[in-house]
Amino acid sequence: MMLRITKLDKHFGGVYAVHDCTFDIKEGTITSIIGPNGAGKTTLFNLITGILPPDKGSVRFKNQNITGFKPYKVARAGISRTFQLAKVFKNLTVRDNLLLASNVNDAELKKILAHVHYGRELDTLAGELSYGQQRLVEIARALLFPHSLLMLDEPTAGVNPKVRQELKQILTRLKKQGSTIVLIEHDMDFVMSISDRVIVLNEGTVLTSGTPAQVRKNPKVLEAYLGK
Repeated sequence: MMLRITKLDKHFGGVYAVHDCTFDIKEGTITSIIGPNGAGKTTLFNLITGILPPDKGSVRFKNQNITGFKPYKVARAGISRTFQLAKVFKNLTVRDNLLLASNVNDAELKKILAHVHYGRELDTLAGELSYGQQRLVEIARALLFPHSLLMLDEPTAGVNPKVRQELKQILTRLKKQGSTIVLIEHDMDFVMSISDRVIVLNEGTVLTSGTPAQVRKNPKVLEAYLGK
């Protein structure tokens, strides 16, 4: 297994954000984590990547126990991620934003940007880009960082349908090239069209998991989303 999460807990002031959370991520797959607002999805990402320490449970990555690792150690172990809101340094150029991930030449930077269908110049200030373009730069930076697992937190949030379609093509191509991808996503059409497996969180725990078709017709999922 690429990633194994076992009985992970995190609470804030007595309220569990993540509780008894257990699942595996297989190598070379796209897994989507879905759930209602407040289900604990981003907290789970933060526990895996070391931004938050878990109260209980373990995170194993490629057979290594990385539970409680600092973010830089998680990154060095081979996990690259994006965030719920695009995090670029707006006062830096696109080039300098990317060089934070890897010290490569302009040809390599242009190659990775072409990979994500970004069409602006390297010298463009990140603050001059649209939100969707900033998201593409952030994904390019995550790709540029040496990794075995790519974690994307709501990659389609705030982007237009064209960029959304580009992201679908990017992730599909990366999977064909052997990448392992985990994403948090609210766009169910996007999730169902791209995922090998879907994990549904509710109140911080895994409600169910399975193929998109299995999850789509699961009555527990309908109840969690619709309150029926």
